[in-house]
Amino acid sequence: MSSRPLRRQRLSRATAALSGRKRGAQPKVVALGGGMGLSASLTALRRITGDLTAVVTVADDGGSSGRLREELGVLPPGDLRKALAALCGDDEWGQTWAQVIQHRFESKGDLHEHAVGNLLIVALWEQLGDHVQALDLVGKLLGAHGRVLPMSAVPLELQALVRGHHADRPEEMVTVRGQATVALTPGEVQSVHVVPADPPAVPEAVAAVLDADWVVLGPGSWFSSVIPHLLVPELLDALVSTKARKVLSLNLAPQPGETEGFSPQRHLEVLGRHAPKLAMDVVLADEAAVPDRESLAEAAKRLGAAVELAPVASPDGVPIHDPELLATAYDRIFRMHGRIGPWR
Repeated sequence: MSSRPLRRQRLSRATAALSGRKRGAQPKVVALGGGMGLSASLTALRRITGDLTAVVTVADDGGSSGRLREELGVLPPGDLRKALAALCGDDEWGQTWAQVIQHRFESKGDLHEHAVGNLLIVALWEQLGDHVQALDLVGKLLGAHGRVLPMSAVPLELQALVRGHHADRPEEMVTVRGQATVALTPGEVQSVHVVPADPPAVPEAVAAVLDADWVVLGPGSWFSSVIPHLLVPELLDALVSTKARKVLSLNLAPQPGETEGFSPQRHLEVLGRHAPKLAMDVVLADEAAVPDRESLAEAAKRLGAAVELAPVASPDGVPIHDPELLATAYDRIFRMHGRIGPWR
């Protein structure tokens, strides 16, 4: 039996279960991504809504996460930990716990460079035997302003098809394996896929997307943190079928290796190739990072989206998003581009 009819049945059941639920007075927002890009979105979004869910990639294979994944066969916890830290409040409790779970040990032994939060998350997974329950418990301990979910129930291997990986063979195509390697690969990434090829989505992540008012995708490492969400079939089906409006948040600069030399519109084009049925409503970009506004508008139109330009970069010139400016931009988009429920 084909897996697609089964996915449709699951989506239908999830939709039926969610029908009739009364919405609150603020938007239900789901943010998808990984690493520092997702952390930037969450730090901004928690300022404007209390109904926030992060859906996090689980393909990391480097550093502390990679070591735990290899040794224990668990989901890589690092991006989940970063998302939880980003959801911590600005009060003393929140900032203390954010620092604790981000703390890395320094030693000459096996604990070197392991993050406290990674060990805590994995310990609770082993104790409870449930990814979602354990992450909810960590969030409760931290006083997190939102929920963190893995996008898939199994650890994934990211693979990329790269042109010119070897400088002396610029036209040769090679397959590069592993998220950490893909993120820094020389050459030009043509496409990415995951192994296993049809990974199961976490049901709570699918339900959150179906029940959302807004879905935010990006910013972040384009091929290794953003596009992987579109490679989980049930999650992609939910993104295509949800009634939520969708924002695609662009990076402030190309990433060395992975997207070196990419224009803002090129980011949209590669996303469209990986998920041709996925439409967006808004593309958010920093006005100073878009040299060709007309070309970006044309690329966004092919995704069904309008472009919103706003100053969202840190004022000090470092290419990172400013939480307050990004929150202002998201809030304006949510207000100006329609709503699903009677919030605000």
